[in-house]
Amino acid sequence: MNVEEYIASGILELYVAGVLSEEENRDVHAMILKHPEVREEIEQIEKAIVRHTAALAPGTVPSFEFIKTHTAGKQVPVRSLQSKKTYSWITYTGWAATIVLASGMFFMYYRINNLQQDIKRAGDQNIQLEQQISDVRKDAEATEELIEILRQKDIVTITLGGQAIAPESFARVFWNKKDEIAYVDVSGLPEPPEGKVYQVWSLKLDPLTPTSMGILDQYDSDNNKIFALANPNQSQAFGITLEPEGGSATPTMDQLYALGVVSAS
Repeated sequence: MNVEEYIASGILELYVAGVLSEEENRDVHAMILKHPEVREEIEQIEKAIVRHTAALAPGTVPSFEFIKTHTAGKQVPVRSLQSKKTYSWITYTGWAATIVLASGMFFMYYRINNLQQDIKRAGDQNIQLEQQISDVRKDAEATEELIEILRQKDIVTITLGGQAIAPESFARVFWNKKDEIAYVDVSGLPEPPEGKVYQVWSLKLDPLTPTSMGILDQYDSDNNKIFALANPNQSQAFGITLEPEGGSATPTMDQLYALGVVSAS
């Protein structure tokens, strides 16, 4: 947490009250050395306790270090005394009551603040979980819709085999000629390297004429790796090449990853 959050956490009040563990005291001391505003906050807390002591113990009030030395039994150096007046046991009792009361209040504040932070973290986690559930549902619905589309009788399936650069690769094109949409499944291709994208081509074979159907620049964000591309072309074959980001005007043939011919039937 930053300095403002650290000060607002209530840890400094507990440090002043003397109820922290040795390790926690060391952490606070390190923050005091690193951040002057932390030291200033501690001094303000000490002054506040001295002011509260004045309300319970009439007469001249000593410094905060004097109060802690005589009420909590802590061996701390006495920086200064605001007065050398002799104090009665009643006065010390007032100081002790103030320290105990302040310690209890600071401890409760610290616990409440931690509880609020735990509740906030739990709320944030619930929000994230709800978002994940929502995303999964949307993915499931999209997958079901896609399955229904690919089952339609007008769909023509073309298998694209791996080429020299990646012989084990493969892809599929599910082409709906009526709707002029091709669903390109590239789950069988390796993940494109940084700065590269796959580009899908509609091909006429005689003479060989490639027409770009689009680039798959959303590869990382698409879980099922099936992309819908417009294809109004009279395709005789389909090819997929690896191109620089933004795509190319013509296919880079030595980066041809998959190629498949449309069946004559």
